[in-house]
Amino acid sequence: MRLLLKILAVSIVVCHYSCKTNHNYVHIKNMNQLQEYFSYSPDKDIIISGHRGGMLEGYPENSIESCEKTLELIPSFFEIDPRLTKDSILVLMHDATLDRTTTGKGKVSDYTYAELQQFYLKDRQGNVTDYKIPTLDEVLEWGKDKTVFNFDNKGVPWQMYADNLNGKWSNYHNIMLSVRSLEECLFYFNRVDNVLFCCEISNREMYEAYSNAGIPWNRIMAYVKYTMDPAQQEVYDLLRSQGVMCMIAIAPTADKVTPHEERIEAYRQEIAGNPDIIETDYPADFVGLNLKKNN
Repeated sequence: MRLLLKILAVSIVVCHYSCKTNHNYVHIKNMNQLQEYFSYSPDKDIIISGHRGGMLEGYPENSIESCEKTLELIPSFFEIDPRLTKDSILVLMHDATLDRTTTGKGKVSDYTYAELQQFYLKDRQGNVTDYKIPTLDEVLEWGKDKTVFNFDNKGVPWQMYADNLNGKWSNYHNIMLSVRSLEECLFYFNRVDNVLFCCEISNREMYEAYSNAGIPWNRIMAYVKYTMDPAQQEVYDLLRSQGVMCMIAIAPTADKVTPHEERIEAYRQEIAGNPDIIETDYPADFVGLNLKKNN
């Protein structure tokens, strides 16, 4: 019996460590490693980004559990949606209201964080889960040795981000900020030096604006809209010549295709367009697809 228990104990330990190493974690320890992760190379596979943390049945958007489950299946980083509560706590929530994704009703900003804890998250199919609304701090602490987060600002004051990045978030090296304008990008660039910026650069005019702004290209990842447009190939070539990756976001397009088999075919067509990054609601659906670039 003792021998059997010893064998069982060893098996549990082995399983514990093997399960941990089977996750597709990205260990970003400093700014240089973050810049390298997002540095263009024709030899890099296409990177999959989980929009709103990625989604599977039983795993709600903007939750730690969804991110963790995705990383069990495929390497990924995550676009997430920080939003302020009534008492100025940053939580993850895409919508201004709770109705679609939780068991609650009304505006997030009408509740304190403590009050939000009475509600449960729902998955994309509307199933109620056991999971609660996480704070941004909880998500950052969970993901510090696992992945990268791209913040899509949902009304958070720019100065609050800057203060946190220079304060309590200064030891995290896995943060990217999605910006809606060159003005916003310059605001952060002039105040913080430990993040990258996801900027829309989808045409030559935008390229020239960023080129003339004085922001180093190694601080930028380019969002080029919904697909790789052959008419904009010159812009993609210019960006890549500066080491900048080109990301497409397919949540409004290929992710909407039904049935599932046709959606997978839509994904293959987007892969054939040779993006560097694909942001999708369903990163798990890319498991098994060929993410090699056609150089």
